[in-house]
Amino acid sequence: MISGTDILQSAYDPERFRAVGHELIDMLADHLKSVQGREQQAIAYLPPGEQATFWQDDLINGAGSPAHFFQEILSRSVQVQHPRYMGHQVCPPAPLAALSSLVDGLLNNGMAVYEMGMSATAIEQQVLAVVSGRMGFGPNAGGVLTSGGTLANLTALLAARAVKSKRAIWTEGGHETRLALLVSEEAHYCVDRAVRIMGWGETGIIKIPVDDHYRMRHECLPEYLAHAKEEGLEVIAVVGSACSTSTGSFDDLNALADFCEAEGLWLHVDGAHGAALSLSPQYKAVVDGLERADSVAMDFHKMLLTPVLATALIFKNGPDSYRTFSQRAQYLWSGQTEQEWYNLAKRTFECTKLMMGMKVHALLRTYGFELWEAYLGKVMQNGALFADLVRAHPDFELAVEPACNIVCFRYVKPGADLNELNARIRQSLLEDGRFYIVQTQLKTGLFLRVTLTNPHTSGEDIEALLTLIASKAPELG
Repeated sequence: MISGTDILQSAYDPERFRAVGHELIDMLADHLKSVQGREQQAIAYLPPGEQATFWQDDLINGAGSPAHFFQEILSRSVQVQHPRYMGHQVCPPAPLAALSSLVDGLLNNGMAVYEMGMSATAIEQQVLAVVSGRMGFGPNAGGVLTSGGTLANLTALLAARAVKSKRAIWTEGGHETRLALLVSEEAHYCVDRAVRIMGWGETGIIKIPVDDHYRMRHECLPEYLAHAKEEGLEVIAVVGSACSTSTGSFDDLNALADFCEAEGLWLHVDGAHGAALSLSPQYKAVVDGLERADSVAMDFHKMLLTPVLATALIFKNGPDSYRTFSQRAQYLWSGQTEQEWYNLAKRTFECTKLMMGMKVHALLRTYGFELWEAYLGKVMQNGALFADLVRAHPDFELAVEPACNIVCFRYVKPGADLNELNARIRQSLLEDGRFYIVQTQLKTGLFLRVTLTNPHTSGEDIEALLTLIASKAPELG
């Protein structure tokens, strides 16, 4: 066992780092080649207890080289780089973006204030300017990158409160103010969570019913707004989905923008998954009206080939991003009210945060928007292809016609409890490991759900999944 000064020198030794790094990169490249070639399973599922026991033993015993440790991590994790990974809304990161994460980890620049993240802060602002312009926003737009859609949505709603509320709640409190927002009943649960964090309670989130395609029924908005006012609520915002998590359905953003402009409300769009389509000339129409929103959240790690977490929060009026927080932190900055683009902690919850923009910048400077356009084209085509193959198969049905690369479907057997049967199918697939998909509960029952985020997924992979399900279903009920 190394001790004292020697252990510190060993931990920071550049040549040791070089040797372990070369070994790790070779290992990752081999892993990438293996999963792309379908030479291993999409997931080797182990129950939680078994995983916990293994890693407890590993930590206690500390046996094996770093390479052994990394290899165990690779083999015991879900393989998002596998063409038959069709599970949650997380993309397979481009290897260049993953390498940027290594630079981020070694530099460890916090980015709360300019001096701690000089390059990363400037890069972030350039990325946001270029991306927001491509999305259709004007030169006055601005924003920040933050750790995930949940945090971005909460930050946006705090800004909406600061701009639209009749009371300065941040400084004066809001015990006498009953605020609320209007949102689709199919919206992500983080919107409900944000409302409760802000102290608005259950009455603060007014859920609007959806149509047969799981899109907000925007024609109901005037009725629900009028009823809220009768109940003494001050509605300040509407939250649109682009798209909903369960079905990938897109609200009519132009209709929402028309309503908000007429009523003087803030329009926030949770575009964590689907806002990326605004960067594709081929699919931009799917999110038509996005540029009319007051704020938009978009995850680079869902549809733009970037490692988790990296979320853009974009404001149509850039200065609104400074309205969220206003407080003293003299050890960070001297002017609490000054709008300094280079001191990011003035606009985010995070003080210390990752150098997210660097990963996006690396992709843009190397490949341009063409990489994202090609990727979005492939996964959107795969969504349409999956739906076509389900439609053509007599044993399956779609929950709804897909609007993107999220598809909900189920196996149909006359006389069977379809909820129970499809839950068993999903569990059987998890234990089998050749494919990774998830499930979701919709108004019409439980459905299997795929998100086709891997550009290497082929029609043959999709057909193989349906064939496997059809072969398993009879023995499962």
